[in-house]
Amino acid sequence: MPDAFVLGFETVAPGTRRTVDLPVSVLSDHTPVTLSAHVVHGKRPGPVMFVSAAIHGDEVIGVEIVRRLLKAAPVSRLAGTLIAVPIVNSFGFLNQSRYLPDRRDLNRCFPGHASGSLAARLAELFMREVVLRADVGIDLHSAAVGRENLPQIRLTPGNKRLKALGEAFAAPVTMMSRVRDGSLRMEAERAGVDVLLYEAGEGLRFDEFAARAGVAGILRVMAALEMIPERGVPKPRKHGVLCEGSSWLRAPSGGLLRTLKASGEWVDPGMVLGIVTDPFGEREAEIVAEEHGIIVGRSHLPVVNEGDALFHIGRPEKPKAAKAAAGVFDAHPEVPAMFDEDEII
Repeated sequence: MPDAFVLGFETVAPGTRRTVDLPVSVLSDHTPVTLSAHVVHGKRPGPVMFVSAAIHGDEVIGVEIVRRLLKAAPVSRLAGTLIAVPIVNSFGFLNQSRYLPDRRDLNRCFPGHASGSLAARLAELFMREVVLRADVGIDLHSAAVGRENLPQIRLTPGNKRLKALGEAFAAPVTMMSRVRDGSLRMEAERAGVDVLLYEAGEGLRFDEFAARAGVAGILRVMAALEMIPERGVPKPRKHGVLCEGSSWLRAPSGGLLRTLKASGEWVDPGMVLGIVTDPFGEREAEIVAEEHGIIVGRSHLPVVNEGDALFHIGRPEKPKAAKAAAGVFDAHPEVPAMFDEDEII
C-alpha cells in the first residue's frame, strides 16, 4: 500500500479522498481566496495525474468535466493519485472573466513567482503544489466567448509520450502546436511533467458533446496509464483526425455573417463557408476555403468587423481519411504555436 499523500497542510490516506484548500490571497474586503484541489489517493501505487480547469475564468466547460470525472465509477478503483482542480482562476470565474483582477492572462504567467504580481503568485502556487507533484497532467480549456472549438487535443511536436497519451484520449481532432512562452504547458514540460491540452466548446457556456468527449478522453488516458481498469471506460466510436497545422479565415469586410458550415465539417478549396453582407443587403462578400481541411473552430457572432477571425481550419495529416471522418464530430514536422482565440480577434 502506498504512503499517504500530502498536499498543503492536509494528509490524504490511501483509499480516501479529500478536498484541500490552498490559501491564495485575501481580497480587499477581507474575503479569503483559496486554490481548491480534490485529491483521490488510491490504495495501490501508480502515477500522479493532475486535471485542471478554468485557468481562464470564463472557460466553464472544464469545471463541468472535472465534476463529472470525480463522479465517474472507474475513479473509485484508482491506482495512484488524481489531483483535480476544477477552478484555478477563481477570480476570473466569479467575475465571468478570462483574466485576473490585475488584467493578466494566467496562462502567460508561468512558472510564476511567490513575491510577484497576483497572477505570478497564483501561477507559482499552482506549479509548486499541484503540477510539480504530478507525473502527467490534462489542462482543460474552451474557446473565447462567442466562439466554439470542436473537441480537440493539442500536442507538442516531437513528444512521443504525449502523442501516445493523445492517441489514448481519442479526441475527434488532435492538433500539433508548439508551446507558448509563459504557458502552463511550457513550464510543466520544462519540469518533466507532460501535459495534454484539451480545447472544446465555448466560453461561459456548457456543451454536452464537449463535456462527454472530455470525460471519456480523461478516463481513457487514465486507463492507458493503468490508473483505472478498462472496464467502464468509454470506447472511442470513431477514429480521430490528426492535423499538422491550421489557419484562420477572416472577414473580408464588416457586416452581418451568415454561416453555412458547422464545426467538424470537411471543406475543399473554393467552398463557401459563410457570407458577410451589409445591413441593407446591397453588398455581399463570401468567405471561401483556400485549402482542404476540417473546421475545428468558428465564430458564433453574427456582427463582424473586417479582419475578424471566423473559421479555424485544421490541415489533416491524411486528407482522405480525414474527409471520411469529417462531419461525424458535429455535436448534434515544425508547426507554429497556436494563438488563443482572444489574441486572434
